[in-house]
Amino acid sequence: MVSKQSRLLATAFPYLDIFSVFALTPPPQSFGHTPHRRLRRYLMTGYVCYAAAILVMVFLVTYVNIIAIDEEVLEYNVADFTRVMGNIQKSLYSVMAIANQLNMLFNYRRLGNIYKDISNLEMDMDEAAQCFGGQEQRHSFRFRMALCVGIWMILVVGSMPRLTLAAMGPFVSWLFKILTEFVMIMQQLKSLEYCVFVLLIHELVLRLRHTLTQLQQEFQDCEQQDMLQALCVALKRNQLLLGRIWRLEGDVGSYFTPPMVLLFLYNGLTILHMVNWVYINKFLYDSCCHYERFLVCCTLIINLLLPCLLCHRCINAYNCFPRILHQIRCTSAESNFPMLARGLQEYSLQMEHLKLRFTCGGLFDINLKYFGGLLVTIFGYVIILLQFKVQAIAEDRYKSSSSG
Repeated sequence: MVSKQSRLLATAFPYLDIFSVFALTPPPQSFGHTPHRRLRRYLMTGYVCYAAAILVMVFLVTYVNIIAIDEEVLEYNVADFTRVMGNIQKSLYSVMAIANQLNMLFNYRRLGNIYKDISNLEMDMDEAAQCFGGQEQRHSFRFRMALCVGIWMILVVGSMPRLTLAAMGPFVSWLFKILTEFVMIMQQLKSLEYCVFVLLIHELVLRLRHTLTQLQQEFQDCEQQDMLQALCVALKRNQLLLGRIWRLEGDVGSYFTPPMVLLFLYNGLTILHMVNWVYINKFLYDSCCHYERFLVCCTLIINLLLPCLLCHRCINAYNCFPRILHQIRCTSAESNFPMLARGLQEYSLQMEHLKLRFTCGGLFDINLKYFGGLLVTIFGYVIILLQFKVQAIAEDRYKSSSSG
């Protein structure tokens, strides 16, 4: 099993097991080599059937919620674009589920290769760091995983039902309200699954940066030719490992492109949908669920902020490498040893061309800059939405006063 060879994956697998319960990712244990191949095949067949049952449930939940939103629109007599917006927002339940299931089906081998690359990178980094006393004892990865993923997962699972049950209205039965809560939580947890892989990449970058910092200290005090040559070999190995991290990020980005694009679209549209209903209820003197809907909007925004923040921190750690290379270049050994000069130049050129970017298929980058643009876009559409609602209500009042 790859988790037995990798401490990082052993830390991440409990979270991924939870995501597999929500049919978001295949069970991580299915990627290991086990002598009980027949049992493993039976387990995977059972999981495929379970994922198919989840997909059927999502279709049923989508249908029931679309019927409910149509009845609610007729009761409130707000059949403008509210019906269209609501139907699109509910239909995204099924679209996101289909995209995630197809992504797991067609990218199953890619996900297995991602696990294998992480395990191999960790072992190669530990081996490369043995010459410098090994990697520093880091307990922060388990803590950061629990802080960024575990605590937020508990908050999402615990708070979403409390905030959204009352807002579903009387046209959805309690059974389908519970199923709808399961579907909504399932969709939001996809962001946390992505965060797990970002944290894994971040930890690999931090470990490699620590090794490069140790190399810098060794270069400062080294004047022997044999030792300098050995350090140049270690520098080249560090460069190759960093290139493998860059390729790993590309594989992770390709794997998560369809679900993450749909998640950003769904959260943005859901915020507009909730703002629209808050305005409708306020106009009809119904003060129910305003506070809860505001908290749900905040939850959706934070769920998009978290991956952007983690990606931004990982990029900042990656961008520290040129500064360390510059400090190595400033040592006296660089001018006396041409091999070191060529190695530093090649490493610097690689850093210039291989920029670390967490992106969704090139459509947009996942970082704080994009998140700021996303907030501006959402607020812009909210303003436009409210302007249309004010104009529609003013026209209705004018027609009612003229007829009266």
